[in-house]
Amino acid sequence: MRYTLLLHYPEMSPEELGPEGVEHGQRAFTAYAATLHAAGVLVAAEVLQPSVATTTLRTVDGVLQVQDGPFADTKEQLGGTFVVDVPDLDAALAWARQAPSVAWGPVEVRPGAVHVVDGAWVPNA
Repeated sequence: MRYTLLLHYPEMSPEELGPEGVEHGQRAFTAYAATLHAAGVLVAAEVLQPSVATTTLRTVDGVLQVQDGPFADTKEQLGGTFVVDVPDLDAALAWARQAPSVAWGPVEVRPGAVHVVDGAWVPNA
């Protein structure tokens, strides 16, 4: 069963974090990804650009609106994702508990419904 771990945390610029903070974060996430990979559960991982790089599309009254920056004005932003393939929710929660960012903000664990394999939608199992 595939689960996506959505990592939310306060955004800070590299200047705000400082060189030591950036290095610590990179080491922590590299080790976490390596651990997931070694366990054979890592499907994909991605660190996202800061929310100011976001472009949000939505349709209002049939008219497409394009907005630069994040749509939601929150203190915590989606900073990255890990997709894991594990037997059940308990296993996904066990891996989410180890995410470095759980110390800074929520880690949302969401089961996948379907995914694409060779261009075709396949139910998540």
